[in-house]
Amino acid sequence: MRSENVRHDITVVGGGLAGTCAAIAAARLGASVALVTNRPVLGGNSSSEVRVWVVGATGHGKNHFAREGGIMGELFVENQYRNIDGNPYIWDALLLDLVRAEPGISLYLNTDVREVEAGACGASGDGPERRISALTGWTMGSERLIRFESDVFLDCTGDGLVGFLAGAKHRIGREARAEYGEDWAPEVADDVTLGSTLLFYTKDAGHPVAFVPPSFAKDISKTSIPERRIIKAGDNGCAYWWIEFGGELDTVHDNEEIRDELWSVVYGIWDHIKNSGQFDAETMTLEWVGSIPGKREYRRFLGDHVLTQGDILGQTEFDDRVAFGGWSIDLHPARGMYAAEDGAKQRFADGVYHIPYRSLYSANVSNLLFAGRDISASHVAFGSTRVMATCATLGQAAGTAAALCAAGSVSPSGLDVAALQRTLLREDASVVGIALEDPDDHAARGTVTASSTLTRLASGTPGSPAPTASWPLAADAGIVLPVDPALDELSLLVDATQDTELIVELHDPELGQNYVPRKLLDTVRLAVPAGAEQWVKTGLSWSPTSPRNAFLVVKANPDVSLRVAEQGVPGVLCLSRIPLRPKDEAPQLLREWTDTDLRHRVFSFDAGSTAAFAPAKSVDGYARPFGGPHMWVGEPDGQQRLHPQWLQVAWPEPVPVARIEVVLDDDVDEDLINLHHHRTPEPVMPTLVRDYRVELRTPAGEWESVARVTANRRRRNVHVLQAPGRTTSAVRIVVESTNGAPSAHVVAVRVY
Repeated sequence: MRSENVRHDITVVGGGLAGTCAAIAAARLGASVALVTNRPVLGGNSSSEVRVWVVGATGHGKNHFAREGGIMGELFVENQYRNIDGNPYIWDALLLDLVRAEPGISLYLNTDVREVEAGACGASGDGPERRISALTGWTMGSERLIRFESDVFLDCTGDGLVGFLAGAKHRIGREARAEYGEDWAPEVADDVTLGSTLLFYTKDAGHPVAFVPPSFAKDISKTSIPERRIIKAGDNGCAYWWIEFGGELDTVHDNEEIRDELWSVVYGIWDHIKNSGQFDAETMTLEWVGSIPGKREYRRFLGDHVLTQGDILGQTEFDDRVAFGGWSIDLHPARGMYAAEDGAKQRFADGVYHIPYRSLYSANVSNLLFAGRDISASHVAFGSTRVMATCATLGQAAGTAAALCAAGSVSPSGLDVAALQRTLLREDASVVGIALEDPDDHAARGTVTASSTLTRLASGTPGSPAPTASWPLAADAGIVLPVDPALDELSLLVDATQDTELIVELHDPELGQNYVPRKLLDTVRLAVPAGAEQWVKTGLSWSPTSPRNAFLVVKANPDVSLRVAEQGVPGVLCLSRIPLRPKDEAPQLLREWTDTDLRHRVFSFDAGSTAAFAPAKSVDGYARPFGGPHMWVGEPDGQQRLHPQWLQVAWPEPVPVARIEVVLDDDVDEDLINLHHHRTPEPVMPTLVRDYRVELRTPAGEWESVARVTANRRRRNVHVLQAPGRTTSAVRIVVESTNGAPSAHVVAVRVY
């Protein structure tokens, strides 16, 4: 056995997506980081050991333009390229690759933290404040006892072990309804939590395979499971998320009892599939069964703010927001798979919601931050924040805060939040509705021009790809359009089987991150004569005080069909309305609208001229959609390999240039989920620029290429000039080709 003492600026405990992203974020800002995890692989519940889908703010496609950015966004896009079929072992390797690419990270796998050194260091308003000085972990295979010293510690363990050992205030279980005014909370507080799950995978062996159940397999025909839950021979993995148990037990201390019960049911379900005679499964066999319960809930720490149901459903605009979520409030019955009620009840906000920095640090341990499912949130709010892509964005926020705290020798509670937000936005992290105001960015003060710009918001008009299908208005149709600066000439291309009337409503989504019809502005009734492919002018107009999205509702009419164009339009969504389920407890707009059958297609429309894609959008500080697309889009020419299109930033006097950042469009409306949930066909987002070069204007007025990128598959590229200290009066991004889009899309250009 060997004893060691190591020191880093920051120690992150927990190697799930929250801890992994926290460590990467801190290391990229120059901090030395110890990333400590008790598992042999990174990824936590998403790893090959547990295999839970990585879901987040998109809500399986219900929220639009909501896919996470920053480090989690990198992981989504890179996994799509390397691992389009969702192999869990390739996912493990991808995470390890990303961590090992950061020289500032020292990775300690298989290292279980058991001791925390913490003591009183002063007084807060309601008791003595504590501070962590070190923690000790045991690395099993190599018999190393390692003491980790740091200025700042992050608990990303999920179960909250580090904070608990340090004396951090926390809760386990459900708060009473009256405490935070949450109607989804129980009347009386209790210690019930969400349970744990074991997953399994199957495959077709191509020949008959018998299954002899082990002695511990449960006869599920004697339970309510076959009647209350969906069992299919071909389902795998998270299709069986409802194999859940332990909500009425202690998730940690009863872990092995919970695991054994889950195992008995997994093998019992497989016995039922193979041997009950109710399924076509003769050639099916078990490929993999989990051995580590995927935990959902345990300790939740108390910070300076407790996120609540009201914050999520009300989409509270916190001044200190540092991340966002969008998964439903997703709560499960205490008895899990044995419950008589449904396995889950879900409630969505009208769009993504904000998560404040004050929920990411301890109220009483002065140098403790946390990220993941143990943040400061009520049980009800936790039902949404617990999903892994959201946890990852919290990890980046907490890791960034830790790096700033360590560099400035300040406590998390004393950190300059504006500086934290500015740093997160510089790193392309997921903060919604805040523009980057960067005094160091020359581009923000330049004049931006382009070779061409998409200036007409239309699809299916003469000269554009011909409409190829009709869409019967059996249900209401929705169209979301960016309005910049005004909407005043919207027309729709329709077919009518007989003379009829078409009703169109204009709605304001109200919040920039929402894509639902929240506020009715106007309704028009239009006489439509019988006939095919006729343009109908709506006469609707709207001039908002700032660029906004409009939501048009075209009411159902059995005599009318809308024409559909196959080529999408940036920033435009087309949706159809679906009826609410009777069991929905409250109206939820997100449940009413879907683009499942319209993905990447749009109704044929003409909304006239637009400034939504102007060159200046690339320097307006927004790096993701918010009340509009916020990017420059070139005029389409119908070719994948373009006549070069360029975007130029110029200054009246030369500016010093050492680094140029280019942020490209990776289509954050596309729902990318790893580990078999669904397969998005393209390994690289078609909207991404493929080949481009970066040029500087010389004193002689010529263009000099200082960087060139080919076969690009990334959203954010940083180009550091080989000869620092250069000055120039203009920078130009010359786009040579895309990965499939008909024109160049550039979200942001930054010059330092």
